Amino acid sequence: MATADVLAYLAGLMLVVWGVAHVAATRAVLSLYGELSTDNRRVWVMEWVAEGFTHVFVGLLVVVITAIEGAGGSGATVVYRSCAAFELVLVGWTAATGARTPYIWYRICLVVLSAVAGLLLAASIVS
Repeated sequence: MATADVLAYLAGLMLVVWGVAHVAATRAVLSLYGELSTDNRRVWVMEWVAEGFTHVFVGLLVVVITAIEGAGGSGATVVYRSCAAFELVLVGWTAATGARTPYIWYRICLVVLSAVAGLLLAASIVS
């Protein structure tokens, strides 16, 4: 297995784990915000779980393309760079919103997603 494959699989695994953790932590995160109206609670749950599912999907996409054509394939390069760009958009969005709150998990998210983007960009270059 080539270095680029290892980088891509690591990035995909990190995203899947982060996405599952995101969904699993939904109730705990909501409790940080105290009493919410029913509508606000539903929207929070919807958005929080949707972001978790998105991370899982992107992670699985990276794993599947790597398994099908390896990191050296032109399709894999497009997927890696597109997913890295998407994760960096989420980093920017999180930095402008959630990371400005006192909750540490939003800042940890910046590190995780930045690391994933870096791994994917490296995988697209090393191959």
